[in-house]
Amino acid sequence: MSTNLLKEKILQLKKEKNAVILAHYYQEEAIQEIADYVGDSLGLSQEAVNVDADIILFAGVHFMAETAKILNPNKKVILPDLKAGCSLADSCPPDLFKAFKEQHPNHIVITYVNCSAEIKALSDIVCTSSNALKIVNSVPKDAPIIFAPDKNLGKYIMEQTGREMVLWDGSCIVHEAFSIDKLLELYKQHPDAEIIAHPESETHILRTAKYIGSTAGMINYVKESSSNKFIVATEAGILYKMQQQVPHKTLIPAPSHEDNTCACSECAFMKMNTLQKVYDCLLNESPEIKVPLDIQEKALLPINRMLELS
Repeated sequence: MSTNLLKEKILQLKKEKNAVILAHYYQEEAIQEIADYVGDSLGLSQEAVNVDADIILFAGVHFMAETAKILNPNKKVILPDLKAGCSLADSCPPDLFKAFKEQHPNHIVITYVNCSAEIKALSDIVCTSSNALKIVNSVPKDAPIIFAPDKNLGKYIMEQTGREMVLWDGSCIVHEAFSIDKLLELYKQHPDAEIIAHPESETHILRTAKYIGSTAGMINYVKESSSNKFIVATEAGILYKMQQQVPHKTLIPAPSHEDNTCACSECAFMKMNTLQKVYDCLLNESPEIKVPLDIQEKALLPINRMLELS
């Protein structure tokens, strides 16, 4: 089936089934084009609360679809490929995290949204890269904090807030794939460019950045900035929506260690979803995301705390 025909059929099915498609900025362009809403983790969580549909098709990774299910227990939530996981979420197994938490009693547990429903159920409050600083600053100064699972985002927050936190040792392979040597070499070729980076990147990458923020924050920054050229250190899927917002500006993906065809860093998990899988998923209303009721109820509390503060 051609791309255009697939798109038509998806839009038709969406209408018939009263479904809505939520997509992350890191999805392939064709999926972003047919989505009802494209955003970052915070935007997608907020959008999921307001969905007025029977079915939510989540074009993203597993933890995002789980979050949508937790926020919509009575709606059917489907994900085009159940294998679309997350290296960061995988770096924090619930049994090990539970033991870690027990080693640090009386700590407020703040977890980055990129984690499983089980980890959220063990948390006091959830955050995204858009609101992490705000969430951490909302905790009383004398309260000790565990921050999980992303140690790079944790280090960045500690630098920005001056707060000591106990960090879980997790990270995202996409944001740890950037090569500082190649980035500096690229910057030499484009000295008029501004480097912008996602806070999941390693400290040495963040030190080079003029702006550090979430995917939505980066898009806004590029729109508002007087500069006309940017080196973008996050998953390359963001360039599609970013370029739409600033058609006259030059966007260059930050290079990864690996010599790949795109000379950028791509998330293999995000790219598991394809237009064909979106169509099949909507047609068959599967794979469906299920979260055990007790986990749903416990995980909903910290997610709602985040949404209230946002």
